[in-house]
Amino acid sequence: MSFDRDTICVQGGYTPGNGEPRQIPIIQSTTFKYATSEDMGKLFDLEASGYFYTRLQNPTNDYVAAKICQLEGGTAAMLTSSGQAANFYAIFNIANCGDHVVASSTIYGGTFNLFHVTMRKMGIEFTFVNPDCTPEELDAAFRPNTKAVFGETIANPALTVLDIEKFAKAAHSHGVPLVIDNTFATPVNCRPFEWGADIVTHSTTKYMDGHGAGVGGCIVDSGKFDWMAHADKFPGLTTPDDSYHGITYAEKFGKEGAFITKCTAQLMRDFGSIQAPQNAFILNLGLESLHVRMKRHCENGLAVAQFLANHPKISYVNYCGLPGDKYYELAQKYLPNGSCGVVSFGVKGGRKAAETFMKHLKLAAIETHVADARTCCLHPASATHRQMNDEELAAAGVAPDLVRLSCGLEAASDLIADLSQALDQI
Repeated sequence: MSFDRDTICVQGGYTPGNGEPRQIPIIQSTTFKYATSEDMGKLFDLEASGYFYTRLQNPTNDYVAAKICQLEGGTAAMLTSSGQAANFYAIFNIANCGDHVVASSTIYGGTFNLFHVTMRKMGIEFTFVNPDCTPEELDAAFRPNTKAVFGETIANPALTVLDIEKFAKAAHSHGVPLVIDNTFATPVNCRPFEWGADIVTHSTTKYMDGHGAGVGGCIVDSGKFDWMAHADKFPGLTTPDDSYHGITYAEKFGKEGAFITKCTAQLMRDFGSIQAPQNAFILNLGLESLHVRMKRHCENGLAVAQFLANHPKISYVNYCGLPGDKYYELAQKYLPNGSCGVVSFGVKGGRKAAETFMKHLKLAAIETHVADARTCCLHPASATHRQMNDEELAAAGVAPDLVRLSCGLEAASDLIADLSQALDQI
């Protein structure tokens, strides 16, 4: 029996048996007991399913991963300690020293740094392309050693909307998967697998948790990419793994399970970026109301964007749900039911005016955070990019007057009143 996404948010991933806990149990244990060495040996050989050490897998985490997997329409999923860990694992699972990856240039700054600096030190090269590039420009970015394409459904904080079909077509024409970070849209507003994506990642810290309570990440596999059809590109999946008894993941677990099994058996084993069972439990509480909350976040985001677009002290507004926005048409295609609650805008008067505006906010808290039940705000030029002058900010694509506002679940009228009184102080 198939269920609507709203129902999956509430009841997906875990079905208690007779007399079992109604809520997902927290298995707060590092280890699991077995009667014989033979029983445990089957787990180490990947011949049987089960648990032996929480660094690799934990039942609480698997229940929550299964729910997210259902929401995205995938075949396998795993939780990680953060969204950064999820993106690192998703790429490093198929790209190694000497390989190349194509990525959108407007991705989250932390992910850009992970790719451009840290993973380059590991010998993986990245080419960053404008998400608005032509199909011909995108095609030109590929190399013979390209192993993946990466983008975000809605970029943070640029708020560009990715043309998923365009990027999927390019990736598949070169025999590689498309990896999409779907954090801002969530599967409530967009399911990238339906548009050709192969792997989806999330920072579950954001809307999925939704209350600023627990850091986490998730990777979901569509189960559609045929690794064996491109066996020469992905030897880690299509040839025997000497570190795991010679198993060939794509043969033993098929398209549906090879990627996540390898990611767990190799990367989680070696790097150990596991999500704590307590955090997974908190994440599930957030997921149970995700479908309700996302609707309100989007309503508030649009109301605030409309208010700002008509305010004389605002120079520009970025919000794809706003008619006339550069990405409005793409948003109607991929995000017809709403995008997210994050709005970015410019304050006339530059850095000083933006700082004055921020100083007088009362409801919106100044935080390096987004996608929370409580409205939060950030002026990058005086916070995360404080060390840069105006010329350097322009080169980094962060205008001195740029303000990023993440609309929470409060009354839209109160959010607008707070913005209005703060703008009056300029």
